[in-house]
Amino acid sequence: MASFREARIALLDAYMDGLLDDDEFLVLWQAHKSKNPEFPYEEHGRFSFDELDEAECKAEFRFETRDLPVLVNVLGIPNQFTCSQRTVSDGMEGLCMVLRIMAYPCRYSDLIPRFGRPVPVLSMICNCVIDYIYDSHVHRLTSWNSQLLDPASLQMYCDAISRNGSPLDNCFGFIDGTVRPVCRPGEQQRVLYNGHKRVHALKFQEVVLPSGMIAHMYGPVEGRKHDAGMLADSGLLADLQRNAFSLTGQPLCLYGDPAYPLRIHLQCPFRNAVLTPQMQEFNAAMSALRISVEWLFGDIINYFKFLDFKNNLKVGLSSVGKMYLVGAIIRNAHTCLYHNQTSDFFSVDPPTLQDYFV
Repeated sequence: MASFREARIALLDAYMDGLLDDDEFLVLWQAHKSKNPEFPYEEHGRFSFDELDEAECKAEFRFETRDLPVLVNVLGIPNQFTCSQRTVSDGMEGLCMVLRIMAYPCRYSDLIPRFGRPVPVLSMICNCVIDYIYDSHVHRLTSWNSQLLDPASLQMYCDAISRNGSPLDNCFGFIDGTVRPVCRPGEQQRVLYNGHKRVHALKFQEVVLPSGMIAHMYGPVEGRKHDAGMLADSGLLADLQRNAFSLTGQPLCLYGDPAYPLRIHLQCPFRNAVLTPQMQEFNAAMSALRISVEWLFGDIINYFKFLDFKNNLKVGLSSVGKMYLVGAIIRNAHTCLYHNQTSDFFSVDPPTLQDYFV
């Protein structure tokens, strides 16, 4: 099928050759006029990774030039992507498109000077790459990750949290839910509405480690879902009961806010009406450490600002939940390379990029 542009060129040729009169030409021209503005993408050259300046690479893609080929390799990005309408993109070009669109709230037309592609093509390539990363790597977040959560590593996390003033000597990480606002949908508004935050949103449950890595993520779920409901649906407690033990067999736990139930593998603050000084001291000490969860939530949307621009996150028109999960995967890759505030606070090195994506 010919594009709008090809059809208009054919109409102009027919008109110039006298095959169409004025009235016929005007009727057919209006019928083959695109509603989208025409951008002069032909004026811009195609993307060339070798011509990237170091500062431009860090600002636009969040990674240094020398690390992007490594990222392509560990993610298993193919040499080329072929979209459904047979558009072909180089693997590095496709990954850079996704990094660029997620780095800051922008329109696809803003990517034309960098990639020299039409807007529809940019959109299709980005969707193709996001689908590939999600399908290939989402299991690292949604299931028990033995690369991060083996018994020796769990004990190391417990020791790091204990060194920083934790009253619990068997706590290896922190759990919390995050509300990600989205554009108000045309349908099912009550399902997505979060009364506490007063926004329409999707929710995710995240488990954060002292190394600054997101070890587990569950979601998206509807915005009105309670944190305890997400925990029950996620199956995380069953994973903890099977796997959360030290090398000596001691049960290890996560620490969450008062929304979570008290279990052997899940601890939370004291919630009595009257708290003793010891209870208050415990709550204060653990609260000061649990803030690391909020740092990780902030890291994802600070490095990938597109995920925080709710006016463009339209459930039903785009894969909003999938994009957030892909952003978390890429954020973990970024942490492996450059550390983050959480890993520095606890003085725990994250795994190497190759170890995480093994």
